[in-house]
Amino acid sequence: MDFRFSGRPRASAFLVYLALVGAPAMLVATLPAAALSEIQNVPTQKAPPQSDEDPNTPGIVPMPDPIGTTAPTGTQPDTSPEDEDAPEQVTPDTPADGDVTHPKADPAKPLPTVEYDLDKLPEPVRRMHQLIVEACKSGDIEKLRPLVGTGDSMTQLSLTEVDGDPIAFLKSLSGDSEGQEILAIMEEVLEAGYVHLDAGTPQELYVWPYFFALPLDKLDARQRVELFRIVTAGDYEDMKQFGAYIFYRVGITPQGRWVFFVAGD
Repeated sequence: MDFRFSGRPRASAFLVYLALVGAPAMLVATLPAAALSEIQNVPTQKAPPQSDEDPNTPGIVPMPDPIGTTAPTGTQPDTSPEDEDAPEQVTPDTPADGDVTHPKADPAKPLPTVEYDLDKLPEPVRRMHQLIVEACKSGDIEKLRPLVGTGDSMTQLSLTEVDGDPIAFLKSLSGDSEGQEILAIMEEVLEAGYVHLDAGTPQELYVWPYFFALPLDKLDARQRVELFRIVTAGDYEDMKQFGAYIFYRVGITPQGRWVFFVAGD
């Protein structure tokens, strides 16, 4: 996928959505030519092979276990005599579509608390947030490599599969050859407020920006200003028609694993 941005480092969220899910030919044909030039085919994604690097090597950040592999406190395994020693299998409490990357704005439920104070984050979450922001500020996209991880614990970077190197894929999203534009977007997202979702469940996450979990028509004037730091007013109108914030968002588990950096729905 190759988003070519103009002006500030941002893209039309609605066009991101169309590019990801594949818009019908008649619909795409009605879009302006300049916007069409921004949409490229989405690459298919495969996680790269598991790295053989020693996790104790300096500069490598150990990745915690994937979501849903640890039983909640107080859960008792349902065992039979022949498998009493078998570890408990936990089924994550996933949304109906089974994907934690999808917007969670539900107008029928109480709005989640929007937080800005990073000191309220668990230490592993605060540390991962800090490492990602530092990598973005450095301007060197390679500094994200140890944070993205490998294998089953690799950060999800697309709603489809990424074929090949994850850092090369991130560069392909950027309007410049070094990936600095996508780093700027990532930093802007992580400087917004955040929400704490699904506390106490295997799907527990901290997500930036908080617009991910708020109905757009519930945003007040101050919050819309914060939103416009990330997207344009035109993006906002498109997303209101769609019904949710569908631009880039970041999810981190309480254990400090960077779960996703994706856009679309």
